[in-house]
Amino acid sequence: MKSLVTGAGGFIGGHLVARLISEGHEVRAVDCKPLDEWYQIHDSAENIQGDCSLLETAHEVSRGMQHVYNLAADMGGMGFIENNKALCMLTVLTSTHMLVAARDAGVERFFYSSSACVYAADHQTSADVVALKEEHAYPAQPEDGYGWEKLFTERMCRHFQEDYGMQTRVARFHNVYGPEGTWEGGREKAPAALCRKFAYASLTGELDLEIWGDGEQTRSFMYIDDCVRGILEIMNGDSAEPVNLGSAELVSINQMADKLEQISGTIVNRRYKLDAPQGVRGRNSDNTLFKATYGWEPSISLQEGLERTYEWIQDQVKAQRV
Repeated sequence: MKSLVTGAGGFIGGHLVARLISEGHEVRAVDCKPLDEWYQIHDSAENIQGDCSLLETAHEVSRGMQHVYNLAADMGGMGFIENNKALCMLTVLTSTHMLVAARDAGVERFFYSSSACVYAADHQTSADVVALKEEHAYPAQPEDGYGWEKLFTERMCRHFQEDYGMQTRVARFHNVYGPEGTWEGGREKAPAALCRKFAYASLTGELDLEIWGDGEQTRSFMYIDDCVRGILEIMNGDSAEPVNLGSAELVSINQMADKLEQISGTIVNRRYKLDAPQGVRGRNSDNTLFKATYGWEPSISLQEGLERTYEWIQDQVKAQRV
């Protein structure tokens, strides 16, 4: 199988390329970042620096490919999403041009990485959440900026399949985390940010630790290995309907901090920044449709995933301090 991964220099993209190579795929990996900024580079892949928001580039990288995994997006954690709405929406250029290029290249299947941010805000106002079903995306009231771009591209995927016969697959990611990802700089998500803060506290003895909001906002977090497995099952499956890809293990930010105190062996003084971006009050993944379709659901516990992620981020913090 000849497979193209856009956003290959990013967190999920790097892990996906590794998995595809291990399964014998001939992989073309593309990202707009310089190669020395990619999180992972795999020598057996064809690694290309290219901006797929440009139609010419999208056409170039799609030629000869059978499967396309479009992960390329300008995105980050809640701090980035809330303060960069226009930038997030400009990802529509990449999404549109990759669909057009894949159609023109005769690509057999096209995977699009959507997000739980497509879900209507009215379903996410309480920390004691009702898990989100796929149908809760409509009537539309997604996360402003980032969520609107994702929902729009979901519709494009649907119509490209209806009008042009190109098989499209859509997964709505719920908070993916793990090693080899963004852990500082403003685009990191909550698990990586907290791992970094606990690592610094453990190494420096500076025990004041800032938490955004009151810490009672709730989420589910999916470990990267579950994410990659889910991507491949969705891509190779028969369903073209958007589907949740996430853990159903609900946790508050304070509960995640409790776990990291235990993992790091460091008891911190929590300082709550109540005016910081924190997104919706509560969000969890309803995996009923996913499990019925694929006979499985993400199962790596937050405890196990955090242990692996903390170890990796602690190593990055130590290396940075040398």
